[in-house]
Amino acid sequence: MAATTYRDEWGIPHLRADSADELAYLQGANAARDRSWQIEMERWRSEGRTAEMLGSEGIGWDRFARQARLDDTARRCFEALDSRTRRWCRAYVDGVNAALAAGARDASEFAATGTSPSKWNPWTPLGVFLVHHILFSTFPNKLWRRHVAAALGPEAVNVFNIEARVLSGSNAWAAHGNRTASGLPLMAGDPHRLMELPGVYQQVHLACPEFDVVGFAFPGVPGLPHFAHTGTVAWGITNAMADYQDLYTEELKYDGGTLLARGPDGWEPATFHTETIAVRGGSPVPVDVIETARGPVIEGGPDGGALSLRTPARVESRLGFEALLPLLHSRSVGDVEAALQDWVEPVNSVLVADTAGTVRHFVAGLVPERNHENRIVPVPAASAGHQWSGSYVPLPTRQVTDVAASANDRAAGGGGAVAFEFAPLHRANRILELLGTGPEGTTLDAEAMERIALDTRQGQWPTLRALLARLEPAPTASADEPPSYSLLERLLGWDGGMAAGSELAGEFAAWRSALVQRLAGTPQLQPLAGPTGCAELFAPWLNPVARVGFALETLIDAGPRLGIDVDALALQALEDVASEGDSSVWGDRHILLPVHALQDFGPDFHAGAPRIPVTKLSGDTGCVLSTESVPGAVDGSFRGPVARYVWDLADRENSRWIVPFGASGGHTHLHFTDQLPLWTEGRQVPVVTDWAALAPEPGDAVEPYLPAQHQEQP
Repeated sequence: MAATTYRDEWGIPHLRADSADELAYLQGANAARDRSWQIEMERWRSEGRTAEMLGSEGIGWDRFARQARLDDTARRCFEALDSRTRRWCRAYVDGVNAALAAGARDASEFAATGTSPSKWNPWTPLGVFLVHHILFSTFPNKLWRRHVAAALGPEAVNVFNIEARVLSGSNAWAAHGNRTASGLPLMAGDPHRLMELPGVYQQVHLACPEFDVVGFAFPGVPGLPHFAHTGTVAWGITNAMADYQDLYTEELKYDGGTLLARGPDGWEPATFHTETIAVRGGSPVPVDVIETARGPVIEGGPDGGALSLRTPARVESRLGFEALLPLLHSRSVGDVEAALQDWVEPVNSVLVADTAGTVRHFVAGLVPERNHENRIVPVPAASAGHQWSGSYVPLPTRQVTDVAASANDRAAGGGGAVAFEFAPLHRANRILELLGTGPEGTTLDAEAMERIALDTRQGQWPTLRALLARLEPAPTASADEPPSYSLLERLLGWDGGMAAGSELAGEFAAWRSALVQRLAGTPQLQPLAGPTGCAELFAPWLNPVARVGFALETLIDAGPRLGIDVDALALQALEDVASEGDSSVWGDRHILLPVHALQDFGPDFHAGAPRIPVTKLSGDTGCVLSTESVPGAVDGSFRGPVARYVWDLADRENSRWIVPFGASGGHTHLHFTDQLPLWTEGRQVPVVTDWAALAPEPGDAVEPYLPAQHQEQP
């Protein structure tokens, strides 16, 4: 059987080959053909070369990538792989390079920017994976807490960090066979990330004599690490919200020509070299790359303000790629759990079910054992009490005999043993409610699992409604009711549903934003608007208005302790909205705001970024349909469900999936955004695994996979 790419009606690639290595080669070639610009942009990011290719706007990211040693970490992790996995990854990279050599470099972004892709290194897929996840965890939140402590005092830290929403939104849920119409398990979910265009996940079908798997791939990375169905076992993940990255405040000094860092045992050597960031249209920028025994220094230096970043991937020289091939070979829940014993980061909450009827929920990855304070703020590098112990926290695992939900919440993520904060319980509790927990719960099928992802009940609403219920609008001089009273009455009668066509949802969101802005402007919280001392790269994590919005429920309770009259501000916000008389529906304000890499660079390149139709969204922060807005800052959504899926263990072809845009990364391609209307409506497309129902793609110029030419290099 020759290696062949097939396509279904949505352009989704179905790849078939004679061996796992040949299939990896074909997957790499497909990624280069379908997503050449996307994967090359991630490659530039991993190597700290975006300014070289696109201009000075990339200097901030490139400085961080160089200082955090992303490319070096990727290389170390690749070299530490077992020989089988290393050969498989090389085959994937060989496929990328073969497709690029054959002409898979015609994405319109290359033409718009005058750039072109170049040959990948064997470790580039690991660098791409690092780029996706280095800021996906907790260390930027520690910069925020440090700022809160400095601006408002240490006692204010908890006000902004009790079950915060930052980087939350993902959902996964499962039902044991005793709750389903078929008698076998069902699984579903919708991971949430930045709504990148093209999408961060690619639907793909990978088949060879060893396995036949459908799932979502990261373009540029081999295998299907997060969501897949092998025919006999299926899995899905959410971010466990675990804290596994630490920041250390470092003291640095020179002793002659040697750079020293003060550690728990005194002054010790640190490594140091200088790299140069080439800048398109500008002068080169030197970057000091420093690494202490804790990790790479990502801020400051010998003159002060030095912060080092310690991560399990850098410490262990492992990312978890050792798990990728065993995952594809998995046939049971036990196989998946065994494969993910090698997972490192990000730490994931995993739901998995198989055709034997077993359903499990467990947490996978590495969470270092160390002082609890490490999880909150940067800690002193010289303190012996803040060093890693060398051991990792045991992570929970449990059998599921009814239903389960994982929504970045405390119960699903492992609780206080693994993290300082989690997402609020709103989404997890609502999903369990919709699943119908207990022996009297409803019988579930794939359609019922699919509908759960579309629930728009606002999780914040009970707390905010209670606040509104105690307000009394001021009387007017006339006999007429004040406009704020009418608005209050309308909101108190609202059901909390954030449907795109709801005028009341729009009024609620306007009032909520007005309240957030008034809270952020109080004398008690205004100091948060002061300088943070952090690089511009971290500005999204340090925006005080956004942070007040994330902490709104907590601030309603804690405000009086801070001297804030929350009720008075809520009434003023009500009057603000009533006086504006804006009667727009929620979907007029809550539109999809997809992110494209060229938007971050100069205006000359903006025309090269694709455009999509105005897309009105239901859902919001706090809903199961978590099309997140940033209350007080922006009503549009640039974070949301970057995929949806339902895995049926009774019949894989009864499974379904969707991505926000399409299978292709080409702006003018038929399959660039053809899934967007269905995604917006909450529909999914069928998973097709019958090869007879698929059309082979016409041959191309990519050279065939020849094992003798693709053996691992010494």
